[in-house]
Amino acid sequence: MLESILTLIVDSAAGVLGGALLLRFWMQVVRVRPPSAIGQFIFQLTDWMVKPLRRMLPGVGGYDWASLIGALLVILLAVAIDLAVMSRFVPQYLVLLSLLRLCEWVFYGFMGLIIIEAIFSWVNPHAPLAPFVHALNDPLLRPLRRVIPLVGSIDLSPLVALILLRIGLQLVSTVLLSAA
Repeated sequence: MLESILTLIVDSAAGVLGGALLLRFWMQVVRVRPPSAIGQFIFQLTDWMVKPLRRMLPGVGGYDWASLIGALLVILLAVAIDLAVMSRFVPQYLVLLSLLRLCEWVFYGFMGLIIIEAIFSWVNPHAPLAPFVHALNDPLLRPLRRVIPLVGSIDLSPLVALILLRIGLQLVSTVLLSAA
């Protein structure tokens, strides 16, 4: 029982920090400026890790590689702790499970952002965070919106994107787990 509690604590802390690092990376990829409260939270939560990593890994191509590498390091540490707690620490599983967890975080992060945008569109499309979330989702939904027509005034591209992300996650999980 203590093992599962420790794993829950490690995974929760790693999820918050890793998610913030991945969001920080994605915000630079799509070149969106966060609202001040969210930006302040993300930068204060991640600066202690990103700033030292930037000295070793400068941004190349306009991307914040230090944030992405920081997320990878958080995942590696969390998976290593989880495996050690379960007394199943095997180095090859560490890399494989870390890649799987990174893919899960990325896919579930995009799914969460799409769901948040859908909720904003139903509840309050003029909410202060709505433009920020829309800008984060636009690179994913724009290609689908070109192909999928509106049904009445309803945009089905978020639903299609969620299905495609779920299929992608299943494919990546199957490939990674078959490599074990």
